[in-house]
Amino acid sequence: MTATSADLVVGPLLRYVDETSASVWVETRDRARVTVTRDGESWSAGTFVVHGHHYALVELDGLEPGSRAAYTVAIDDRPVWPPEDSALPDPVIATLVPDKPLRLAFGSCRTSVGHDKKGNNTHGIDALRTYALRMAGQAEAHDADGDTDLLDPRWPDLVLFLGDQVYADETTDEMREFISARRDIEQPPWTELQDFQEYAHLYSLAWTDATNRWLLSTLPTAMIFDDHDIRDDWNTSQAWRDEMEATSWWHGRIVAGLASYWVYQHLGNLSPSERLEDEIWQRVVEHEGDDELDLTEVLDAFAERVDQEPTTYRWSYAREYGDQARLVVVDSRAARVLEPDQRALLDPDELAWLDEHMRGDVDHLLIGTSLPFMLARGLHHLEAAGEAMAAGAWGKRGASVGEWARQLVDLEHWAAFQDSFSRVAEMAIEVASGQRGRAPSSVTFLSGDVHHSYVSEARLSRRTARRSPALQGRLIQAVCSPIRNPLSRNMRFATAVLSYGVAGPLGRLASRSAKVPTSPITWKYAEGPWFDNNLAFLELAPGSLRMWWVSSKVVDGDNDSPRLTKVADYALGD
Repeated sequence: MTATSADLVVGPLLRYVDETSASVWVETRDRARVTVTRDGESWSAGTFVVHGHHYALVELDGLEPGSRAAYTVAIDDRPVWPPEDSALPDPVIATLVPDKPLRLAFGSCRTSVGHDKKGNNTHGIDALRTYALRMAGQAEAHDADGDTDLLDPRWPDLVLFLGDQVYADETTDEMREFISARRDIEQPPWTELQDFQEYAHLYSLAWTDATNRWLLSTLPTAMIFDDHDIRDDWNTSQAWRDEMEATSWWHGRIVAGLASYWVYQHLGNLSPSERLEDEIWQRVVEHEGDDELDLTEVLDAFAERVDQEPTTYRWSYAREYGDQARLVVVDSRAARVLEPDQRALLDPDELAWLDEHMRGDVDHLLIGTSLPFMLARGLHHLEAAGEAMAAGAWGKRGASVGEWARQLVDLEHWAAFQDSFSRVAEMAIEVASGQRGRAPSSVTFLSGDVHHSYVSEARLSRRTARRSPALQGRLIQAVCSPIRNPLSRNMRFATAVLSYGVAGPLGRLASRSAKVPTSPITWKYAEGPWFDNNLAFLELAPGSLRMWWVSSKVVDGDNDSPRLTKVADYALGD
Protein backbone atom coordinates (compact mmCIF):
# COMPACT_ATOMS: atom_id res chain seq x y z
CA MET A 1 0.00 0.00 0.00
CA THR A 2 1.33 3.46 -0.92
CA ALA A 3 0.92 6.37 1.46
CA THR A 4 -0.92 9.40 0.13
CA SER A 5 -0.58 13.05 0.96
CA ALA A 6 -3.55 12.65 3.30
CA ASP A 7 -1.38 10.56 5.62
CA LEU A 8 0.62 13.71 6.41
CA VAL A 9 -1.81 16.31 7.75
CA VAL A 10 0.58 19.14 8.64
CA GLY A 11 4.32 19.44 8.13
CA PRO A 12 7.02 18.50 8.05
CA LEU A 13 8.25 21.55 9.91
CA LEU A 14 12.00 21.89 10.40
CA ARG A 15 12.34 23.31 13.89
CA TYR A 16 15.38 23.46 16.18
CA VAL A 17 18.68 23.07 14.29
CA ASP A 18 22.23 23.53 15.60
CA GLU A 19 25.65 22.34 14.41
CA THR A 20 25.03 18.62 14.95
CA SER A 21 21.27 18.10 15.47
CA ALA A 22 17.90 18.88 13.94
CA SER A 23 14.23 18.39 14.84
CA VAL A 24 11.43 17.60 12.38
CA TRP A 25 7.81 17.95 13.53
CA VAL A 26 4.75 16.43 11.83
CA GLU A 27 1.05 15.83 12.31
CA THR A 28 -0.19 12.57 10.83
CA ARG A 29 -3.67 11.35 9.98
CA ASP A 30 -3.39 8.18 12.08
CA ARG A 31 -1.21 6.56 14.65
CA ALA A 32 2.13 5.90 12.99
CA ARG A 33 5.89 5.63 13.16
CA VAL A 34 7.54 8.55 11.42
CA THR A 35 10.99 8.19 9.87
CA VAL A 36 13.27 10.95 8.59
CA THR A 37 16.10 9.90 6.27
CA ARG A 38 19.06 12.13 5.41
CA ASP A 39 22.32 11.12 3.74
CA GLY A 40 21.40 7.45 3.98
CA GLU A 41 20.86 7.57 7.76
CA SER A 42 17.43 7.35 9.40
CA TRP A 43 15.84 8.48 12.66
CA SER A 44 12.35 7.53 13.82
CA ALA A 45 9.72 8.41 16.40
CA GLY A 46 6.25 7.15 17.21
CA THR A 47 3.26 9.45 17.38
CA PHE A 48 1.46 10.67 20.46
CA VAL A 49 -2.18 11.75 20.39
CA VAL A 50 -3.99 14.86 21.64
CA HIS A 51 -7.75 15.16 21.20
CA GLY A 52 -7.64 12.58 18.40
CA HIS A 53 -4.80 14.29 16.51
CA HIS A 54 -1.50 12.47 16.03
CA TYR A 55 1.91 14.13 16.29
CA ALA A 56 5.56 13.18 16.18
CA LEU A 57 8.81 15.02 16.64
CA VAL A 58 11.82 13.25 15.15
CA GLU A 59 15.23 14.20 16.57
CA LEU A 60 18.23 13.83 14.25
CA ASP A 61 21.62 13.70 15.95
CA GLY A 62 25.27 13.13 15.07
CA LEU A 63 25.10 15.40 12.01
CA GLU A 64 28.15 17.05 10.49
CA PRO A 65 28.53 20.79 11.23
CA GLY A 66 27.95 22.88 8.13
CA SER A 67 26.43 20.00 6.18
CA ARG A 68 23.52 20.41 3.83
CA ALA A 69 21.50 17.50 2.47
CA ALA A 70 18.02 16.68 1.23
CA TYR A 71 15.79 14.58 3.45
CA THR A 72 12.65 12.49 3.14
CA VAL A 73 9.82 11.63 5.52
CA ALA A 74 8.08 8.26 5.67
CA ILE A 75 5.04 7.15 7.63
CA ASP A 76 5.20 3.49 8.58
CA ASP A 77 7.96 3.08 5.96
CA ARG A 78 5.84 4.62 3.19
CA PRO A 79 7.25 7.84 1.66
CA VAL A 80 5.08 10.94 2.15
CA TRP A 81 7.50 13.87 1.75
CA PRO A 82 8.48 15.44 -0.54
CA PRO A 83 5.38 15.02 -2.72
CA GLU A 84 6.07 13.16 -5.95
CA ASP A 85 4.37 15.80 -8.09
CA SER A 86 6.00 18.84 -6.46
CA ALA A 87 7.73 21.37 -8.70
CA LEU A 88 9.59 22.79 -5.70
CA PRO A 89 13.15 21.74 -4.79
CA ASP A 90 13.71 18.90 -2.37
CA PRO A 91 13.59 20.02 1.26
CA VAL A 92 16.97 20.14 2.97
CA ILE A 93 18.40 20.17 6.47
CA ALA A 94 21.41 22.48 6.76
CA THR A 95 23.30 22.40 10.05
CA LEU A 96 24.96 25.52 11.37
CA VAL A 97 28.52 26.39 10.44
CA PRO A 98 30.61 27.43 13.46
CA ASP A 99 31.48 31.15 13.39
CA LYS A 100 29.68 31.76 10.10
CA PRO A 101 27.87 35.14 10.03
CA LEU A 102 24.37 34.45 11.31
CA ARG A 103 21.46 35.36 9.08
CA LEU A 104 17.86 35.22 10.25
CA ALA A 105 14.49 36.32 8.94
CA PHE A 106 11.83 37.67 11.26
CA GLY A 107 8.30 39.02 11.26
CA SER A 108 4.85 38.69 12.78
CA CYS A 109 1.13 38.78 12.07
CA ARG A 110 0.19 36.42 9.27
CA THR A 111 -3.36 35.39 8.47
CA SER A 112 -4.26 32.57 6.10
CA VAL A 113 -6.33 33.35 3.04
CA GLY A 114 -5.98 32.35 -0.59
CA HIS A 115 -3.25 33.69 -2.86
CA ASP A 116 -5.62 34.53 -5.71
CA LYS A 117 -6.76 38.01 -6.69
CA LYS A 118 -9.47 38.04 -4.01
CA GLY A 119 -7.04 37.10 -1.22
CA ASN A 120 -4.46 39.61 -2.40
CA ASN A 121 -7.08 42.36 -2.56
CA THR A 122 -8.25 41.76 1.01
CA HIS A 123 -4.98 40.88 2.73
CA GLY A 124 -2.20 41.90 0.37
CA ILE A 125 0.43 39.58 -1.10
CA ASP A 126 1.88 37.07 1.34
CA ALA A 127 5.48 38.19 1.94
CA LEU A 128 6.46 34.78 3.30
CA ARG A 129 5.15 32.94 0.24
CA THR A 130 6.86 35.39 -2.10
CA TYR A 131 10.16 34.80 -0.38
CA ALA A 132 9.60 31.03 -0.58
CA LEU A 133 9.10 31.37 -4.33
CA ARG A 134 12.30 33.43 -4.48
CA MET A 135 14.15 30.67 -2.63
CA ALA A 136 12.77 28.01 -4.94
CA GLY A 137 13.81 29.97 -8.03
CA GLN A 138 17.34 30.90 -6.99
CA ALA A 139 18.96 28.33 -9.25
CA GLU A 140 17.52 30.26 -12.18
CA ALA A 141 18.98 33.56 -10.89
CA HIS A 142 15.67 35.33 -11.42
CA ASP A 143 16.20 39.08 -11.29
CA ALA A 144 14.00 40.54 -8.53
CA ASP A 145 13.83 44.14 -9.76
CA GLY A 146 17.60 44.20 -10.17
CA ASP A 147 18.24 44.31 -6.43
CA THR A 148 21.40 42.32 -5.72
CA ASP A 149 20.45 41.75 -2.05
CA LEU A 150 17.46 39.73 -3.21
CA LEU A 151 19.68 37.57 -5.41
CA ASP A 152 21.91 36.56 -2.49
CA PRO A 153 21.87 32.76 -2.62
CA ARG A 154 22.43 32.18 1.09
CA TRP A 155 19.23 31.25 2.85
CA PRO A 156 18.52 32.32 6.44
CA ASP A 157 19.80 30.11 9.23
CA LEU A 158 16.53 30.70 11.09
CA VAL A 159 13.09 32.25 10.67
CA LEU A 160 11.85 33.87 13.87
CA PHE A 161 8.06 34.25 14.01
CA LEU A 162 7.25 36.92 16.60
CA GLY A 163 3.56 36.36 17.29
CA ASP A 164 0.13 36.04 15.74
CA GLN A 165 1.14 32.98 13.76
CA VAL A 166 -2.60 32.21 13.77
CA TYR A 167 -5.67 34.33 14.46
CA ALA A 168 -8.03 32.60 16.88
CA ASP A 169 -10.40 35.57 17.09
CA GLU A 170 -10.40 37.08 13.58
CA THR A 171 -11.23 34.00 11.53
CA THR A 172 -11.22 33.68 7.75
CA ASP A 173 -14.06 32.43 5.57
CA GLU A 174 -12.43 28.99 5.36
CA MET A 175 -12.15 28.74 9.13
CA ARG A 176 -15.72 29.90 9.62
CA GLU A 177 -16.94 27.21 7.26
CA PHE A 178 -15.26 24.60 9.45
CA ILE A 179 -16.71 26.12 12.63
CA SER A 180 -20.20 26.36 11.14
CA ALA A 181 -20.14 22.66 10.28
CA ARG A 182 -19.54 21.85 13.96
CA ARG A 183 -21.70 24.29 15.93
CA ASP A 184 -24.00 27.31 15.84
CA ILE A 185 -21.92 30.43 15.19
CA GLU A 186 -24.76 32.58 16.56
CA GLN A 187 -23.85 31.28 20.02
CA PRO A 188 -20.71 32.11 22.01
CA PRO A 189 -17.88 32.22 21.08
CA TRP A 190 -19.47 32.87 17.69
CA THR A 191 -16.92 32.78 14.86
CA GLU A 192 -13.97 32.68 17.24
CA LEU A 193 -12.24 29.42 18.14
CA GLN A 194 -13.75 27.23 20.82
CA ASP A 195 -11.63 24.13 21.34
CA PHE A 196 -8.58 22.11 20.35
CA GLN A 197 -10.25 20.68 17.23
CA GLU A 198 -10.72 24.18 15.85
CA TYR A 199 -7.17 25.18 16.72
CA ALA A 200 -5.87 22.10 14.90
CA HIS A 201 -7.81 23.11 11.79
CA LEU A 202 -6.57 26.71 12.07
CA TYR A 203 -2.94 25.54 12.13
CA SER A 204 -3.63 23.33 9.15
CA LEU A 205 -4.95 26.30 7.19
CA ALA A 206 -1.93 28.38 8.20
CA TRP A 207 0.79 25.89 7.35
CA THR A 208 -0.32 23.68 4.47
CA ASP A 209 -0.47 25.81 1.33
CA ALA A 210 2.15 24.19 -0.87
CA THR A 211 4.78 26.94 -1.15
CA ASN A 212 4.86 27.99 2.51
CA ARG A 213 4.75 24.34 3.52
CA TRP A 214 7.91 23.76 1.51
CA LEU A 215 9.61 26.77 3.11
CA LEU A 216 8.70 25.55 6.61
CA SER A 217 10.12 22.14 5.75
CA THR A 218 13.45 23.67 4.67
CA LEU A 219 14.16 26.64 6.96
CA PRO A 220 14.50 26.16 10.73
CA THR A 221 11.89 28.12 12.68
CA ALA A 222 11.50 29.57 16.17
CA MET A 223 8.23 31.04 17.46
CA ILE A 224 6.59 32.95 20.30
CA PHE A 225 2.91 33.75 20.73
CA ASP A 226 1.18 37.11 20.89
CA ASP A 227 -2.41 38.01 21.70
CA HIS A 228 -4.22 36.84 18.55
CA ASP A 229 -2.79 33.34 18.96
CA ILE A 230 -5.22 33.33 21.90
CA ARG A 231 -7.39 36.48 21.70
CA ASP A 232 -6.96 40.20 21.06
CA ASP A 233 -5.61 42.05 24.14
CA TRP A 234 -4.82 38.78 25.92
CA ASN A 235 -3.84 39.67 29.51
CA THR A 236 -4.08 43.41 28.97
CA SER A 237 -5.20 43.95 32.55
CA GLN A 238 -6.92 42.29 35.49
CA ALA A 239 -10.19 43.91 34.40
CA TRP A 240 -9.84 42.31 30.96
CA ARG A 241 -9.06 38.93 32.50
CA ASP A 242 -11.97 39.12 34.93
CA GLU A 243 -14.30 39.93 32.04
CA MET A 244 -13.07 36.95 30.02
CA GLU A 245 -13.24 34.51 32.93
CA ALA A 246 -16.85 35.50 33.55
CA THR A 247 -17.87 34.17 30.11
CA SER A 248 -19.08 30.65 29.41
CA TRP A 249 -16.40 30.00 26.77
CA TRP A 250 -13.10 31.52 27.88
CA HIS A 251 -11.91 28.54 29.91
CA GLY A 252 -12.20 26.26 26.88
CA ARG A 253 -10.45 28.80 24.68
CA ILE A 254 -7.44 29.39 26.91
CA VAL A 255 -6.94 25.69 27.62
CA ALA A 256 -7.14 24.82 23.92
CA GLY A 257 -4.97 27.76 22.94
CA LEU A 258 -2.12 26.95 25.31
CA ALA A 259 -2.34 23.18 24.78
CA SER A 260 -2.22 23.56 21.00
CA TYR A 261 0.55 26.16 21.27
CA TRP A 262 2.69 23.65 23.17
CA VAL A 263 2.13 21.05 20.44
CA TYR A 264 2.32 23.16 17.30
CA GLN A 265 4.75 25.92 18.26
CA HIS A 266 6.59 25.61 21.57
CA LEU A 267 7.80 22.01 21.38
CA GLY A 268 9.95 22.77 18.35
CA ASN A 269 11.50 25.84 20.00
CA LEU A 270 13.39 23.66 22.45
CA SER A 271 16.79 22.09 22.02
CA PRO A 272 17.03 18.31 22.62
CA SER A 273 18.41 18.89 26.13
CA GLU A 274 15.71 21.43 26.94
CA ARG A 275 13.01 19.05 25.73
CA LEU A 276 14.31 16.37 28.09
CA GLU A 277 13.61 18.77 30.95
CA ASP A 278 10.10 19.62 29.75
CA GLU A 279 7.45 18.05 31.98
CA ILE A 280 5.15 17.07 29.10
CA TRP A 281 7.89 15.81 26.78
CA GLN A 282 9.23 13.65 29.60
CA ARG A 283 6.00 11.66 29.43
CA VAL A 284 6.60 11.06 25.71
CA VAL A 285 10.17 9.90 26.31
CA GLU A 286 9.25 7.68 29.25
CA HIS A 287 6.26 6.05 27.56
CA GLU A 288 6.63 2.31 27.20
CA GLY A 289 4.54 -0.29 25.45
CA ASP A 290 2.99 -0.64 22.02
CA ASP A 291 -0.01 1.61 22.68
CA GLU A 292 0.03 5.23 21.51
CA LEU A 293 0.51 7.73 24.31
CA ASP A 294 -2.60 9.90 24.80
CA LEU A 295 -1.62 13.29 26.21
CA THR A 296 -5.10 14.82 26.06
CA GLU A 297 -5.91 14.95 29.75
CA VAL A 298 -2.34 15.70 30.79
CA LEU A 299 -1.93 18.55 28.32
CA ASP A 300 -5.32 20.08 29.13
CA ALA A 301 -4.53 20.01 32.85
CA PHE A 302 -1.11 21.52 32.11
CA ALA A 303 -2.64 24.34 30.05
CA GLU A 304 -5.23 25.10 32.72
CA ARG A 305 -2.52 25.22 35.39
CA VAL A 306 -0.04 27.43 33.54
CA ASP A 307 -2.81 29.89 32.71
CA GLN A 308 -3.71 30.25 36.37
CA GLU A 309 -0.18 29.83 37.72
CA PRO A 310 2.19 31.18 35.05
CA THR A 311 5.25 30.88 37.30
CA THR A 312 5.00 27.08 37.03
CA TYR A 313 6.16 27.02 33.39
CA ARG A 314 8.35 29.10 31.11
CA TRP A 315 7.55 29.78 27.45
CA SER A 316 10.62 32.00 26.97
CA TYR A 317 13.83 30.45 25.64
CA ALA A 318 17.34 31.39 24.53
CA ARG A 319 19.79 30.23 21.88
CA GLU A 320 23.54 30.69 21.80
CA TYR A 321 25.51 31.16 18.58
CA GLY A 322 29.06 30.95 19.94
CA ASP A 323 30.75 34.27 20.53
CA GLN A 324 28.73 35.78 17.71
CA ALA A 325 25.23 36.16 19.15
CA ARG A 326 22.74 35.27 21.81
CA LEU A 327 19.03 35.22 20.92
CA VAL A 328 16.69 35.64 23.89
CA VAL A 329 13.01 35.15 23.07
CA VAL A 330 10.73 36.58 25.75
CA ASP A 331 7.14 35.67 26.61
CA SER A 332 5.46 39.07 26.97
CA ARG A 333 1.89 37.71 27.28
CA ALA A 334 1.45 34.74 29.60
CA ALA A 335 3.95 35.79 32.30
CA ARG A 336 2.26 39.05 33.25
CA VAL A 337 1.32 40.18 36.75
CA LEU A 338 -2.02 41.97 36.48
CA GLU A 339 -2.87 42.98 40.04
CA PRO A 340 -3.46 46.77 39.86
CA ASP A 341 -0.98 47.55 42.63
CA GLN A 342 1.88 45.46 41.20
CA ARG A 343 1.43 45.34 37.44
CA ALA A 344 4.34 43.82 35.53
CA LEU A 345 4.85 42.57 32.00
CA LEU A 346 7.11 39.85 33.42
CA ASP A 347 6.54 38.15 36.73
CA PRO A 348 9.51 38.04 39.16
CA ASP A 349 10.67 34.59 38.01
CA GLU A 350 10.49 35.57 34.35
CA LEU A 351 12.28 38.84 35.02
CA ALA A 352 15.03 36.99 36.89
CA TRP A 353 15.39 34.56 33.99
CA LEU A 354 15.71 37.46 31.54
CA ASP A 355 18.21 39.16 33.84
CA GLU A 356 20.40 36.04 33.70
CA HIS A 357 20.42 36.10 29.91
CA MET A 358 20.94 39.85 29.50
CA ARG A 359 24.71 39.54 29.35
CA GLY A 360 27.47 40.64 27.05
CA ASP A 361 30.51 38.66 25.94
CA VAL A 362 28.89 38.17 22.53
CA ASP A 363 29.17 40.34 19.44
CA HIS A 364 25.39 40.88 19.33
CA LEU A 365 22.59 40.43 21.82
CA LEU A 366 19.18 39.89 20.21
CA ILE A 367 15.98 40.09 22.26
CA GLY A 368 12.87 38.73 20.55
CA THR A 369 9.66 40.11 22.06
CA SER A 370 6.36 40.13 20.20
CA LEU A 371 5.55 43.61 21.53
CA PRO A 372 7.88 46.45 20.51
CA PHE A 373 10.02 47.55 23.42
CA MET A 374 10.44 51.03 21.93
CA LEU A 375 7.20 52.30 20.44
CA ALA A 376 6.73 55.60 18.68
CA ARG A 377 7.71 58.11 21.38
CA GLY A 378 4.31 59.77 21.58
CA LEU A 379 2.51 56.46 21.80
CA HIS A 380 4.95 55.34 24.49
CA HIS A 381 4.02 58.39 26.57
CA LEU A 382 0.28 57.81 26.03
CA GLU A 383 0.53 54.18 27.15
CA ALA A 384 2.54 55.14 30.22
CA ALA A 385 0.00 57.83 31.09
CA GLY A 386 -2.83 55.38 30.47
CA GLU A 387 -1.36 52.95 32.97
CA ALA A 388 -1.04 55.70 35.56
CA MET A 389 -4.63 56.83 34.90
CA ALA A 390 -5.98 53.29 35.23
CA ALA A 391 -4.12 53.00 38.53
CA GLY A 392 -5.90 56.10 39.86
CA ALA A 393 -3.49 58.95 39.13
CA TRP A 394 -6.49 61.09 38.12
CA GLY A 395 -9.05 59.62 40.51
CA LYS A 396 -11.73 56.95 40.10
CA ARG A 397 -13.27 58.51 37.01
CA GLY A 398 -9.86 58.81 35.41
CA ALA A 399 -9.18 55.17 36.27
CA SER A 400 -12.32 54.08 34.41
CA VAL A 401 -11.36 56.18 31.41
CA GLY A 402 -7.81 54.79 31.52
CA GLU A 403 -9.02 51.18 31.52
CA TRP A 404 -11.52 51.90 28.73
CA ALA A 405 -8.82 53.51 26.58
CA ARG A 406 -6.35 50.73 27.35
CA GLN A 407 -8.65 48.08 25.91
CA LEU A 408 -10.13 50.19 23.10
CA VAL A 409 -6.88 51.16 21.39
CA ASP A 410 -4.54 48.41 22.62
CA LEU A 411 -2.52 50.51 25.07
CA GLU A 412 -0.86 47.42 26.52
CA HIS A 413 2.71 47.22 25.28
CA TRP A 414 5.91 47.49 27.34
CA ALA A 415 5.20 51.20 27.79
CA ALA A 416 1.98 50.36 29.65
CA PHE A 417 4.01 48.39 32.19
CA GLN A 418 6.42 51.12 33.18
CA ASP A 419 8.19 49.30 35.98
CA SER A 420 9.00 46.37 33.68
CA PHE A 421 10.05 48.71 30.88
CA SER A 422 12.45 50.60 33.12
CA ARG A 423 13.95 47.45 34.61
CA VAL A 424 14.64 45.91 31.21
CA ALA A 425 15.91 49.22 29.83
CA GLU A 426 18.41 49.35 32.70
CA MET A 427 19.51 45.80 31.88
CA ALA A 428 20.04 46.77 28.23
CA ILE A 429 22.01 49.84 29.28
CA GLU A 430 24.27 47.78 31.49
CA VAL A 431 24.91 45.29 28.69
CA ALA A 432 25.61 47.98 26.09
CA SER A 433 27.90 49.92 28.45
CA GLY A 434 30.04 46.92 29.36
CA GLN A 435 28.77 46.42 32.90
CA ARG A 436 27.66 42.84 32.18
CA GLY A 437 30.68 41.45 30.40
CA ARG A 438 32.24 42.65 27.17
CA ALA A 439 29.86 45.10 25.52
CA PRO A 440 28.24 43.79 22.31
CA SER A 441 28.31 45.83 19.13
CA SER A 442 24.52 45.91 19.35
CA VAL A 443 21.66 45.15 21.70
CA THR A 444 18.74 44.74 19.32
CA PHE A 445 15.08 44.21 20.16
CA LEU A 446 13.21 42.32 17.41
CA SER A 447 9.43 42.74 17.49
CA GLY A 448 6.13 42.70 15.59
CA ASP A 449 2.47 43.23 16.59
CA VAL A 450 1.81 46.83 15.54
CA HIS A 451 1.10 46.28 11.80
CA HIS A 452 3.76 48.72 10.72
CA SER A 453 7.53 48.39 10.59
CA TYR A 454 10.40 50.65 11.58
CA VAL A 455 13.87 50.90 13.11
CA SER A 456 14.64 53.03 16.17
CA GLU A 457 17.97 53.90 17.75
CA ALA A 458 18.24 54.69 21.46
CA ARG A 459 20.61 56.70 23.62
CA LEU A 460 20.80 57.42 27.32
CA SER A 461 18.46 60.02 28.74
CA ARG A 462 20.18 63.03 30.26
CA ARG A 463 19.46 61.84 33.77
CA THR A 464 20.82 58.36 33.05
CA ALA A 465 23.90 59.73 31.27
CA ARG A 466 24.93 61.56 34.46
CA ARG A 467 25.18 58.32 36.44
CA SER A 468 25.93 55.60 33.88
CA PRO A 469 29.01 54.79 31.79
CA ALA A 470 28.67 55.68 28.12
CA LEU A 471 27.17 53.14 25.76
CA GLN A 472 29.80 51.14 23.88
CA GLY A 473 27.26 49.21 21.79
CA ARG A 474 24.16 50.41 20.00
CA LEU A 475 20.60 50.02 21.37
CA ILE A 476 18.25 49.25 18.49
CA GLN A 477 14.58 48.38 18.00
CA ALA A 478 13.62 46.64 14.74
CA VAL A 479 9.97 45.88 13.98
CA CYS A 480 8.57 43.77 11.14
CA SER A 481 4.78 43.58 10.99
CA PRO A 482 2.71 42.30 9.26
CA ILE A 483 3.83 39.36 7.15
CA ARG A 484 0.28 39.23 5.81
CA ASN A 485 -2.46 41.23 7.49
CA PRO A 486 -2.13 44.91 6.54
CA LEU A 487 -4.14 47.72 8.02
CA SER A 488 -6.79 49.41 5.89
CA ARG A 489 -5.88 52.82 4.49
CA ASN A 490 -8.03 54.53 7.11
CA MET A 491 -6.39 52.58 9.90
CA ARG A 492 -2.94 53.31 8.48
CA PHE A 493 -3.72 57.01 8.63
CA ALA A 494 -5.12 56.74 12.15
CA THR A 495 -2.10 54.74 13.30
CA ALA A 496 0.31 57.21 11.75
CA VAL A 497 -1.46 60.16 13.40
CA LEU A 498 -1.64 58.42 16.76
CA SER A 499 1.92 57.17 16.64
CA TYR A 500 3.75 59.98 14.89
CA GLY A 501 1.48 63.02 14.99
CA VAL A 502 -0.75 64.25 17.80
CA ALA A 503 0.45 61.52 20.14
CA GLY A 504 3.78 63.28 20.48
CA PRO A 505 2.76 66.47 22.32
CA LEU A 506 -0.37 64.92 23.85
CA GLY A 507 1.58 61.92 25.07
CA ARG A 508 4.28 64.01 26.70
CA LEU A 509 1.67 66.25 28.34
CA ALA A 510 -0.34 63.29 29.62
CA SER A 511 2.77 61.54 30.84
CA ARG A 512 3.90 64.58 32.82
CA SER A 513 0.41 65.17 34.21
CA ALA A 514 0.26 61.58 35.43
CA LYS A 515 3.77 61.95 36.93
CA VAL A 516 5.19 59.03 34.97
CA PRO A 517 8.89 58.55 35.84
CA THR A 518 11.41 59.65 33.23
CA SER A 519 12.55 56.83 30.94
CA PRO A 520 16.20 55.70 31.29
CA ILE A 521 16.54 55.95 27.50
CA THR A 522 15.33 58.13 24.69
CA TRP A 523 15.11 57.12 21.03
CA LYS A 524 14.43 58.29 17.51
CA TYR A 525 13.50 56.69 14.22
CA ALA A 526 16.28 55.59 11.92
CA GLU A 527 13.98 54.06 9.28
CA GLY A 528 10.24 53.93 8.70
CA PRO A 529 7.45 53.57 9.27
CA TRP A 530 6.03 51.46 6.44
CA PHE A 531 2.77 49.55 6.44
CA ASP A 532 2.80 46.97 3.65
CA ASN A 533 3.13 43.21 4.15
CA ASN A 534 6.83 42.48 4.54
CA LEU A 535 9.47 40.11 5.86
CA ALA A 536 12.70 41.30 7.52
CA PHE A 537 16.21 39.89 7.41
CA LEU A 538 19.13 40.41 9.74
CA GLU A 539 22.75 39.47 9.14
CA LEU A 540 25.42 39.61 11.82
CA ALA A 541 29.19 39.71 11.71
CA PRO A 542 31.77 40.91 14.26
CA GLY A 543 31.19 44.62 14.70
CA SER A 544 28.46 44.81 12.07
CA LEU A 545 24.73 44.36 11.81
CA ARG A 546 22.71 44.69 8.63
CA MET A 547 18.94 44.47 8.18
CA TRP A 548 16.60 44.74 5.23
CA TRP A 549 12.86 44.42 4.66
CA VAL A 550 11.27 42.93 1.55
CA SER A 551 7.74 43.14 0.26
CA SER A 552 6.18 41.85 -2.94
CA LYS A 553 4.09 42.90 -5.88
CA VAL A 554 2.15 41.25 -8.66
CA VAL A 555 3.55 41.83 -12.13
CA ASP A 556 1.22 41.81 -15.15
CA GLY A 557 -1.62 40.38 -13.06
CA ASP A 558 0.19 37.08 -12.44
CA ASN A 559 -0.78 36.18 -8.86
CA ASP A 560 1.17 32.93 -9.07
CA SER A 561 4.50 34.70 -9.58
CA PRO A 562 4.77 37.76 -7.30
CA ARG A 563 8.09 39.59 -7.25
CA LEU A 564 10.16 40.61 -4.24
CA THR A 565 10.94 44.30 -3.76
CA LYS A 566 13.09 45.92 -1.12
CA VAL A 567 11.25 48.25 1.26
CA ALA A 568 14.12 49.52 3.39
CA ASP A 569 17.56 48.64 4.72
CA TYR A 570 19.61 49.54 7.75
CA ALA A 571 23.23 48.97 8.73
CA LEU A 572 24.94 49.55 12.03
CA GLY A 573 26.81 52.82 11.78
CA ASP A 574 24.88 54.21 8.79
